[in-house]
Amino acid sequence: MKTKWRVAVTGVALFAMPAIVLAQSYPARGVRVVLPFAAGSAVDALARFYGQKMAETWKQQIVIDNRTGANGIIGTEIAARAPADGYTLYMGNVATLAINPGLYPKLPFDVVKDFAPISLIAAINNCLIVHPSLPVKSVKELVALAKARPGQLNYASGGVGSAQHIPMEMLKAATGIDIVHVAYKGLTPAFNEVVAGQVPMMVPGVVTALPFHQAGRIRIIATTAARRTAATPDIPTVAESGVPGFEWDSWTGFLAPTGTPAEALARVNAEVVRITRLPETKEKLPGFEWIGGTPQEFASYIKTNIATVARVVRQANIKAE
Repeated sequence: MKTKWRVAVTGVALFAMPAIVLAQSYPARGVRVVLPFAAGSAVDALARFYGQKMAETWKQQIVIDNRTGANGIIGTEIAARAPADGYTLYMGNVATLAINPGLYPKLPFDVVKDFAPISLIAAINNCLIVHPSLPVKSVKELVALAKARPGQLNYASGGVGSAQHIPMEMLKAATGIDIVHVAYKGLTPAFNEVVAGQVPMMVPGVVTALPFHQAGRIRIIATTAARRTAATPDIPTVAESGVPGFEWDSWTGFLAPTGTPAEALARVNAEVVRITRLPETKEKLPGFEWIGGTPQEFASYIKTNIATVARVVRQANIKAE
């Protein structure tokens, strides 16, 4: 009996050995992180910081591979079709993982089926801003003004289906206001037009808006997350301001092609969560809400966001350009 037990245990140990060896040896060579965003962007800075920290821990080169174009579709497809061996990772965000599936009826990949979520990293805190010439200081006042002047107020975004377009359409649907979308070719020109007073409102990142708010050049009337942000603790959320349930984050996370060994995914998850919790991360990358978490939590988050965006796209009849 004891002999049989000893043999059985040995058999289990031998069977588990490849997984243990992989977990201990991964990564045995350099790792590529496909990033569907331009160099110099906020997400690029995030990817390079994480890549540097991973390289320090793993003693391997981490290459950030910027593959831009087609609203992130090109880079996302490259990552989805990469070998599922743990040596290609992908950093996606709300635009590539939640907005695009709702905006484009025929993508060359399925973000749920073709990717294995690893960990949500962080959210870029967003806010609702108005130009000081607009006589409102709260969401309630903005809604009242918009209802008094239907179809006469405009809002700016970085493009159709962008992370600035969707939350304003959510606000329209939740409050019944009639405001007009003005799409620009990117966040920067859209924001500059609001600062210049050419368009009265939009939803940019808090990091972008805060210096201009402090200088009196624009006014932040609310933030869009579920909770108030650390950078603007005295400014209420949209939900607190009479639009219950309103929530919008521009989040980012790590994924890998479906089929990547579970042991490699676990190793990457542990490293991403470790980096996310470092005090240095908050110091060097201000303006983010740091999250971290399990693959299962991230998978659920992606699916929830896809459903939310799809509903907004359908209700607002948003069509990809």
